[in-house]
Amino acid sequence: MALGEKEIMPLRYAVYDTSIGDVTLIANDKALTGLIFGAVDPTGAVNEENAVLYDAIIELNQFFFHQRKTFDLKLQPEGSDFEKKVWAFVAGISYGKTMSYEEVAEGIGEPNGERSVGTALNRNPIPLFIPCHRVVGKNGALSGYVGGTELKKWLLQMEKNNVNKEFHPGNYQDPQ
Repeated sequence: MALGEKEIMPLRYAVYDTSIGDVTLIANDKALTGLIFGAVDPTGAVNEENAVLYDAIIELNQFFFHQRKTFDLKLQPEGSDFEKKVWAFVAGISYGKTMSYEEVAEGIGEPNGERSVGTALNRNPIPLFIPCHRVVGKNGALSGYVGGTELKKWLLQMEKNNVNKEFHPGNYQDPQ
């Protein structure tokens, strides 16, 4: 590889059945690059699992079984510098908490940037792992979500109901 060339890693994907239905996870050999709600064949990706995809589904299942509140997986979202700034900030919103678009805009130093924040969140390539469902409108109003507002409502309620539960590594039993 010549100096200054960017290494291109092949993208792999797999479709998994989760408690919210099928999700398509996309990754290179080092990081998760995408999550799409539903079963799709992403352009430019090979249907083949790798360690990143395997770890991603384990973490998602732990999240849905109320045994994980944060994700440890390395993420590599593609987007503009502004979008990456928004996603990095939103990734820091704690499980069970919400922030308004206005608070996110202020948090990244862009007062009056709520609309731009909303656009960036709409382009979030790794929802759930970058928890844009935790960003709500003024007064807690649910607004758009790539997975639909019903899923957003369900995720927020799930987190609210389980915010005080503790994660104990190795205890992966269904709490029901």
